[in-house]
Amino acid sequence: MCEQDDFDEFARRADLTRRQFGVMALGAGVAALLPKASDAMESEGAEVDVKTPDGTADAYFVHPVTGKHPAVLMWPDIFGLRPAFKAMARRLAESGYSVLVINPFYRTRRAPTAPDHPDFNDPPTRAALMALAHTLTPTTAVADAKAFVAFLDQQSTVDVKRGMGTIGYCMSGPFAMRTAAARPERIGAVATFHGGGLVTDGPDSPHLLIPGTRAHYLIAIAANDDERDPKAKAVLRESFDRAHLEAEVEVYAGTQHGWCPPDAMVYNHDQAEKAWGRLLALFSSSLT
Repeated sequence: MCEQDDFDEFARRADLTRRQFGVMALGAGVAALLPKASDAMESEGAEVDVKTPDGTADAYFVHPVTGKHPAVLMWPDIFGLRPAFKAMARRLAESGYSVLVINPFYRTRRAPTAPDHPDFNDPPTRAALMALAHTLTPTTAVADAKAFVAFLDQQSTVDVKRGMGTIGYCMSGPFAMRTAAARPERIGAVATFHGGGLVTDGPDSPHLLIPGTRAHYLIAIAANDDERDPKAKAVLRESFDRAHLEAEVEVYAGTQHGWCPPDAMVYNHDQAEKAWGRLLALFSSSLT
């Protein structure tokens, strides 16, 4: 099954509704939802353009003001590069990382790529978002991953002697895993949050790439996704065990697909904070 088929299947499984994704908070309102650590580093960020084999990707790069730090490549969900993901990237930078969050749909248009307050259950909105998703394939993901990793390694605030992390949300969970497979010598940690299509029946299923990677993993699964596909977590655990890779695969009780970004109506503060804590623990132990 190709990535495009995975998008269709995952959209069906996710059962996204207006109640779940009807409101997308903007600007300072998003940042206010995210706790700020008392020891947060001062950070600075800017809009950047990244050259890729297929054009120029718009992105947001944020990092601590001083020093060199491990790099993190953040892939957003189907709603794309927006204030919520910039806020999450800034929060990660305040914890000591140089973070690039990208517009995965740059081949079609620059961000924003979703309307304000998108209703995924509205047929025209859903069709437009899925059309964007269908422009992405395993091939584009690998090409982009290599370009984004190379960009990060050229930045003066990135410590190239330490491993790099990558994070995927929803549709981009597979992209994070493909990044680890494309640059196994560089990617030391992978995290996916309510990732879709990590285990499929196809020959290019992301879980089949695990033996070719060297990273440590955090796989955070939404409870309702697990209800629809309860076997996926066992397949992932078995794959990590066979590859002798450290991995935390957990179903987050009471969560719905999409619970981590703070602009989602299904945002679950307590479980999102738990997931964030596990992310920081993963990066702290793995990006050495």
